[in-house]
Amino acid sequence: MAKGHRSQIKRERNANKDTRPSAKLSYARVSVQKACFVLDAIRGKDVETALAILTYNPRYASSIIKKLLESAIANAENNNGMNAENLYVAECYANKGPTMKRVRPRAQGRAYRIEKRMSHITVVLDER
Repeated sequence: MAKGHRSQIKRERNANKDTRPSAKLSYARVSVQKACFVLDAIRGKDVETALAILTYNPRYASSIIKKLLESAIANAENNNGMNAENLYVAECYANKGPTMKRVRPRAQGRAYRIEKRMSHITVVLDER
């Protein structure tokens, strides 16, 4: 168990908080696997290159991630006062969200399950 007063514990926990600009999209209607194909393409790239990759990528997830990256850039400029030219994609990952379960009727009275998967996508930027 932690030592000290509750406010002291909270103060220490908040001191370790990540100050890098980021954007998170929860409950995106795309599976983690499909989102990771696009995220792997932009990880570590500078922001201009990443936006160019996402613009011409034919996958559905790229349009979602492009909006998310633009949001992270706006957060960096407005909240942290960073310059957009010096930014790069430090981290980007997709975590598993809830799954909507649907039923598909099949032959002889059977029912097959359709799983509509969701994901939580996070993009973290940093300055070079």
